[in-house]
Amino acid sequence: MTAYAEYLAQRAQLANAGGFDPVHMPDHLFDFQRVLVDFAVQQGRAALFADCGLGKTPMSLAWAQNVHEHTGKPVLLLTPLAVGFQVVAEGHRFGYDVEQSRSGKPAAPITVTNYEQLEKFDHSDFGGVVCDESSILKAFDGKTKAIVTEFLRLVPFRLLATATAAPNDYTELGTSSEALGGLGYMDMLTRFFINKDRSISSRGRTQHRITGNPTDVGGAIKWRLKGHAEEPFWRWLATWARAIRRPSDYGFDDGAFVLPELVERVHLVEPESVRDGFLLNLPAVGLREEREETRRTLDERCEAASAALEDADAAVAWCHLNDESATLARLIKGAVELTGSDSLFEKEEKLAAFTRGEIRVLVTKPSLGAWGLNWQHAHRMTYFPSHSYEQMYQAIRRMWRFGQTQPVEVDVITTPGGEQILTNLHRKAAAADAMFAALVAHMNDALGVTSHAYDNEMEVPAWLAS
Repeated sequence: MTAYAEYLAQRAQLANAGGFDPVHMPDHLFDFQRVLVDFAVQQGRAALFADCGLGKTPMSLAWAQNVHEHTGKPVLLLTPLAVGFQVVAEGHRFGYDVEQSRSGKPAAPITVTNYEQLEKFDHSDFGGVVCDESSILKAFDGKTKAIVTEFLRLVPFRLLATATAAPNDYTELGTSSEALGGLGYMDMLTRFFINKDRSISSRGRTQHRITGNPTDVGGAIKWRLKGHAEEPFWRWLATWARAIRRPSDYGFDDGAFVLPELVERVHLVEPESVRDGFLLNLPAVGLREEREETRRTLDERCEAASAALEDADAAVAWCHLNDESATLARLIKGAVELTGSDSLFEKEEKLAAFTRGEIRVLVTKPSLGAWGLNWQHAHRMTYFPSHSYEQMYQAIRRMWRFGQTQPVEVDVITTPGGEQILTNLHRKAAAADAMFAALVAHMNDALGVTSHAYDNEMEVPAWLAS
């Protein structure tokens, strides 16, 4: 290869496949799952962006078994709180040697622990690492995130598995690339994206402030793909990631992977008191007034949530404030409150108890209990909306996921001032759905795939047919 050809190859930013041919492909995997596992093993360091209920756990276990047999070393599988016991149970059901460890030592060829326990472990003990619900990394504090990032950097084989890599923001895909040892977040932005907005400081100097979403409004930079970089961007992404919402995205039969109905009921709670200094209740405008109205209507909203869940056999009352949590736990019969001040053991035990059906109503925040858990045994919840689309998405998807047999009912409780928040969430949901559809389409296009259905009659140009 000439020096110029080497230069062009480097500029292409195509990730080098550092993996190997799979030696383990279990029969229990669905056809689309086998395709994804094969890709991830061949790649060595890969990301699987598969929607909730598509089987990220069996795919992760199959990948981990391949890495274990290839390296002769255990594989560490990292999960959010209280998800580990689900992974272990599913692993045993499929015949894997998998155990949970909190001691910092490998417990089995596939060792499971939660992210908060990672600092106890030595990277040199493992041949690979799986990050389950990897998008949770951005929700951690700086210390935990740094520990995870450093651990990943020192392990040769890596897999990221999540449903929401970037729920409405493809610039966030750079954080996944960086975790896999590929192109860094800022390097990705400068190579493939351009910003159009700049904010001017009081001293007249241009300041850049990165926003998560290129479509966000405000003073932050809005990033968009460079006109000539769109195709190279998707081709680069396709070298290390796969995205799938349903089997038919890859041309397979959806079969049982069809979601039940999602029923969203919006309850508007009128404030009983007036803001200080006002004679009438005026619509809340801006974050400050929205937050003030949220606190002023706390009792009324919690009472509405309690009434909505009065006849539920199993449900979750999601909240965001400590006072909301305490009030909901007091008002709802049979409720158990999970709080940030609980110990790790208490958090895991409460989440596991609700999963086992031992708690009628769990009261908690999305930041504590909305990651990775399978709650198909329940189909009722209440939700106080905030501006975080990802939190609401994850909260709803604990129940509304493939394998759920009942329509999932979500009672969204807000105020007139909160209607703007709800409108913003629906806008973000539409943007997220459009982004994921584009992600799948562009990945297939980058791979030269237009359809995976091989039983269709081929159409050829008239000049070729003649």
